[in-house]
Amino acid sequence: MSLNLSLYLVTDSTPAILKGRDLCWVVEEALKGGVTIVQYRDKKSDTAVQVETAKKLHKITQKYGVPLLINDRVDVAVAAGVEGVHLGQDDMSFVEAKKLLPENAIIGISASNIDEAKKAIEEGADYLGVGTMFATPTKTNTKNIIGTAGTQAILDAISTDRTVGTVSIGGINLSNVQRVLYQSQSSKKGLDGVAVVSAIMAADDPAAAAAEFSKTINSPPAFATVPRTPRANEAASLLAEVPGIVQKIVQAHPLVHSMINYVVANFVANVVLAMGASPIMAPYGDEAADLAGFDGALVINMGTLTKESVANNLIAMKEYNSRGNPIIYDPVGAAATQIRRDAVKQLMNGGYFDLIKGNESEIKHIAGATSIQRGVDSGTSSLNETQKAGLVRELARRERNIILLTGATDYLSDGQRVIAIENGHELLGQVTGTGCAVGTISGCFLTTHRSDKLLAVLSGLLMYEIAAENAASKEYVRGPGSFVPAFLDELNVIRQAALKGDDSWIAGRGKVREVKLQ
Repeated sequence: MSLNLSLYLVTDSTPAILKGRDLCWVVEEALKGGVTIVQYRDKKSDTAVQVETAKKLHKITQKYGVPLLINDRVDVAVAAGVEGVHLGQDDMSFVEAKKLLPENAIIGISASNIDEAKKAIEEGADYLGVGTMFATPTKTNTKNIIGTAGTQAILDAISTDRTVGTVSIGGINLSNVQRVLYQSQSSKKGLDGVAVVSAIMAADDPAAAAAEFSKTINSPPAFATVPRTPRANEAASLLAEVPGIVQKIVQAHPLVHSMINYVVANFVANVVLAMGASPIMAPYGDEAADLAGFDGALVINMGTLTKESVANNLIAMKEYNSRGNPIIYDPVGAAATQIRRDAVKQLMNGGYFDLIKGNESEIKHIAGATSIQRGVDSGTSSLNETQKAGLVRELARRERNIILLTGATDYLSDGQRVIAIENGHELLGQVTGTGCAVGTISGCFLTTHRSDKLLAVLSGLLMYEIAAENAASKEYVRGPGSFVPAFLDELNVIRQAALKGDDSWIAGRGKVREVKLQ
């Protein structure tokens, strides 16, 4: 019997899940919907009951040509004559299970880290249950929530080993399954499937739920894009396209929904208006269901966290991800406090971000550094250009998105190309909100130009930073106080020029170059 891990059902016999229904009926309905493999998990029933139930389930799964595995209990698997077992790290060892099971039995092993995965492969596991992906109420003894980043680290580490199946488990549902599979494909060895528990077992219509899962996992997410292969002279080629992208944006007048910190909301709204887009500053997550319908972008900026912030952010992210609308994440002060570090974990696990932008400290924290950040400022840089370029490229590859590291020189990557941008002016660093506005401006551009997300973000950044240079050059600008109104005016000047097809504002001005990495 072939091993198709694409839609792996793990049973749950608790009353809250079954709702008075027969387990065998639920499993058969799920099989009708497209489940490709079933694991019978029962931690409470007596052995005799488990064997009897397993035999009943096996008759059903055989009818659909689907393997049945038993969680933990090798003795139950042998007694019921099923296809194999799934073993956790605290269960019987692979070697002992192999001795007791028939020669061709399927043996899957849970792996929550690289060492566990490699050991399982060396012993001969047929597949790995990689996780726990996300927090889940159905399993309380999870060793570690590894998320998409931890999953990819395991996949990368085993990519050169013998062929072994991989299935992600833990908190998988219809709202995140596409992202889980999409981001896993950034590694050389993507996931072969996902394991689902309550999203099917507890569904009112298990057949319909399974069918929807099957359809969803076989369809690319709406936010998916393929990075452009670098051209011979990538920086110059991108610069040549920027005027057309800016004209496209100012003509489209896109909506950007900003869940942004209240300290900078007024300034950022004025920036968006000046460059020709439409801002709405709305921190209430339930509004997102309506606002996402306008197909604008969502900006998550955690500059002023409250107890309600993350919950509202997660609600909005789900709505925008489901439509494939761009989401921009600005992890302000990501490493400054434990509350912020926890918020980063929740948000990174809660949805897909088309763009993550931040200063060096923030981007390093998102990538996995454990240093503590003081306040919201980046502090003294500890990286050279090659290291910064490598950081943004590897993070963009891991997340399959765009990463922007801001600073005196900005570094922008889609995982293939790395672009350094040296425009801007030091006065931008002396006005509260100028960094936050970059995220919202990027949202305007990502909304209207989705085919090349790196080009979209670059175009917005150049419009923004060249306007700052123009403002700072005015004779009447003496410091940050006079800079702000001049800056808003210059954004509007570029907007008006772009509407007329006049690209003189950027001619010879773009300080853009490609950073080559091995």
